[in-house]
Amino acid sequence: MASSSSKKEAAGARIGRLSYWIQSLAYAALGAAFATSFFVFLSPGGRESKPAAAATRIPLGLKSKSLRIVVTGGAGFVGSHLVDKLIGRGDSVIVVDNFFTGRKENVMHHFGNPRFELIRHDVVEPLLLEVDQIYHLACPASPVHYKFNPTNVVGTLNMLGLAKRIGARFLLTSTSEVYGDPLEHPQKEDYWGNVNPIGVRSCYDEGKRTAETLTMDYHRGANVSVRIARIFNTYGPRMCLDDGRVVSNFVAQALRKEPLTVYGDGKQTRSFQFVSDLVEGLVKLMESDHIGPFNLGNPGEFTMLELAQVVKETIDPEAKIEFRDNTADDPHMRKPDISKAISMLGWEPKIPLREGLPRMVDDFKQRIFGKDGTSSSSDEQQ
Repeated sequence: MASSSSKKEAAGARIGRLSYWIQSLAYAALGAAFATSFFVFLSPGGRESKPAAAATRIPLGLKSKSLRIVVTGGAGFVGSHLVDKLIGRGDSVIVVDNFFTGRKENVMHHFGNPRFELIRHDVVEPLLLEVDQIYHLACPASPVHYKFNPTNVVGTLNMLGLAKRIGARFLLTSTSEVYGDPLEHPQKEDYWGNVNPIGVRSCYDEGKRTAETLTMDYHRGANVSVRIARIFNTYGPRMCLDDGRVVSNFVAQALRKEPLTVYGDGKQTRSFQFVSDLVEGLVKLMESDHIGPFNLGNPGEFTMLELAQVVKETIDPEAKIEFRDNTADDPHMRKPDISKAISMLGWEPKIPLREGLPRMVDDFKQRIFGKDGTSSSSDEQQ
């Protein structure tokens, strides 16, 4: 009798445990369903997080809604003009900038706009955002600045990691400096370059070459949607004063009645594009189906002496020219072949140097002399 009673108790215990586990599983399933619904319906914009394989959420050439975009270095010269373009077409833009060369004044006109956000942050530290596109411009581009702060590889790695995690499209702004002192002229995208890996400029040249390598590795290895632009010399309003780049140097010197400093014999050549042309090219590349790299530059070629003459004609015909010893590893010539961008992106620059330069001069006058015509020292320290 006792044995029969024990068997019944054991059977009851087994049934109780089974009932407990069934109830637990039911509650767990209900909780998972609730959590899934919560994150789907209450996440920003109601968007799902998608893997990198689905990075192109929207057919970008046929935009059906505004995008959420991050621009690293967005308070800088080129970045701030890109922000203007994106905000102007209705996108929401997050600017990430450490203000090493960027200036709040470049984006202040967007303060108060609900579609604009400014984050003071250095991209060498990881950052978590939820966006559709990443324009990665954060990197000092002038000799004065990139020699002082020569790192840009870690920032690129962090932003590529972000693109991989959230399924965003990533655009790297590389540079014509990857061609070094070219032995091919003009330079096509399939030219591998002639670069001194240990020179005083190499921190920038090699850093950008490494950034391109990382970008393609993330594309091939993690299926991140990427774009690569190789930017040639660019000028326009909001350039930093006295940053070592030839156009800004010449303009600032001519306005201050100082001699124009030409390094070497002045026969080195460069090609200069106005900033609005570059911004148009960056947007076309981001929205295209092509990875690149693409040269973005104006093929109009000037020697340094010819550039100095254009600046004199625009500002002060009486300006003097002062020759100094050339800097190490200064390329002898630089001119983009943009046939690939013309045929595949439908892009080519529209503004010639003699048309764009006066717009830059007006901006520099304002920042050097101020509204009342007196020197503005605070604007010169950027």
